[in-house]
Amino acid sequence: SSSSSSSSLLLPPENTASAATRPSPPRILLGISFFTFQYYLSGLLYSQGSYDRSFICVIMSILAGLGYGAFDASVSGFITSSATALGGPLIEVGLISTLNTGEGGYHYTDLGETGFFPLWIVPVYFLGGPAVGNLARGIWNALDDDDNNNDPSKSTSFTNNNNQQQQRKERKHCTECNDSRAVGCPNCDAQGYYITYNQRVKCNCCKGRGLVICRSCFAEYGDDPNDLENIRDIMSKLPD
Repeated sequence: SSSSSSSSLLLPPENTASAATRPSPPRILLGISFFTFQYYLSGLLYSQGSYDRSFICVIMSILAGLGYGAFDASVSGFITSSATALGGPLIEVGLISTLNTGEGGYHYTDLGETGFFPLWIVPVYFLGGPAVGNLARGIWNALDDDDNNNDPSKSTSFTNNNNQQQQRKERKHCTECNDSRAVGCPNCDAQGYYITYNQRVKCNCCKGRGLVICRSCFAEYGDDPNDLENIRDIMSKLPD
């Protein structure tokens, strides 16, 4: 596709999804530099006086497309760039209308097709989306990583999860419960109740569930067999 081609021209290959959400510092700087180049080129072409507005607009649009494809290429980035391309000029209309008093106030030297600015400013604003967007992502990711490193609860949780995954790999497969940790209650034949004196009575061993914890693999999980509260808690989390 055109976006992937433009990306390969400007940047080395990298994971697209990761690059969009976690841009590297070189990618951020290249995006800002490319936007700066486009902005500079627009003024340079205009100052030459030999290029009409349509030509400048086409060049700026091509650069905007190349920059978006190379430095963002995400749906959220396209929405942000489009909003910037529309909102930025509209804000400028308000500023020009308010601050331009006719005595050298805020205004464009080229009033362009709109009477306020030339249309080539729209693709320039569009390319500002990937440049500023990646900078914002970089700052956000840096703050988030710093927050994770300074939060003991998050690092402990991450360590515990890794330990649990490692323990699962090291445990032997239990043929009794198929690693579900639950087996049929022997007291009620896994019914959850039994009949006595023609009365249906809830089984106290399994609390009416028909399941009890598997003793064949109990030691594999490192649980204390005397900790009844923990056993009840384990059973309460197991599906019926």
